[in-house]
Amino acid sequence: MKVAVAGSSGLVGSALLAVLAAKGHEVVRVARGEFAIVDGCDAVVHLAGERIEGRWTAEKKRRIHESRSHGTQQLCEALARTRNRPRVLVCASRVRIYGDRGEEWVTEESETGRGFLADVCRDWEAATALAARVGMRVVNLRVGIVLSQRGGALGRPLRPVRVGLGGVIGDGGQYWSWIAIDDVVDVMLHSLMEERLRGPVNAVAPNSVTNRQYTRTLGRVLRRPTLLPLPAFGEIADAILLGSRRVLWVE
Repeated sequence: MKVAVAGSSGLVGSALLAVLAAKGHEVVRVARGEFAIVDGCDAVVHLAGERIEGRWTAEKKRRIHESRSHGTQQLCEALARTRNRPRVLVCASRVRIYGDRGEEWVTEESETGRGFLADVCRDWEAATALAARVGMRVVNLRVGIVLSQRGGALGRPLRPVRVGLGGVIGDGGQYWSWIAIDDVVDVMLHSLMEERLRGPVNAVAPNSVTNRQYTRTLGRVLRRPTLLPLPAFGEIADAILLGSRRVLWVE
C-alpha cells in the first residue's frame, strides 16, 4: 500500500511512519501545502496542525483553528482534483470535541460539546466532508491523551513527578481518556484496512481514569510522592487539564 502522511514529523506521525515502513508499505511524506503529491496514493493519513501548547493569544487560537479546518479543507480539495484518488482518508481529530462532560460516558454517537477546542474539532471533522462526497472512505479519529516515553502528554507530567513535586491537577476528579502510542498507531492501521469504518472513531483505551488515578499511578511507577496539588488556571487549563471526558470506543 502507498500511504501519504501529512504531519509525519510529530510524535504520532513519526511512530506511524516507522510501523508502515516496517510492514513493507511505501510512505509518502506530505509537506505543508504540497497536497498534489497524494495523487496515485492508496491512502492518506492527515495529522498536521498547529500545536495547542503555549499562550492562547488571539493569533495563536487563529492558527490552531485554521491549521486544522482550513488545512484539511485544502487537502480535501486536492483529493477531489486528483485523477488517481486514494481510497481512504484517515484524519486526526480529538476527544476534546465532546467538551467537558463530567462523569458522563460518551461514545461516537454522543453530541459534541462546547468551547474553543470542541469547536475546532467539529470544524476539523466537517472539513473532510468533501472527500466523502467524492467517494472516499473517511475516518475521523478522535484521539485521547497519547502516552509515550518519547514525550507528548506523558512527558510533561513526568518532570515535576520525577523530582517529587507532582500532584493532582485541580480537584483530580476530571476524567482523562488516554491511549498508548503503539495502540494509536494500531488503530490508524486498522482504520486504513477496515472497510466498515467510516466517520468518527474514538481512539482511546477502554478504561478512562481520573487525574487523581493517573497521577498516583505515575508516582507509583516512578517511586515518587504525588502529594503536592498542581495549580491550573486560564482558558487553556480549563480546556485541556481540567476538562473531563470519559470516552468509549464503540465500533
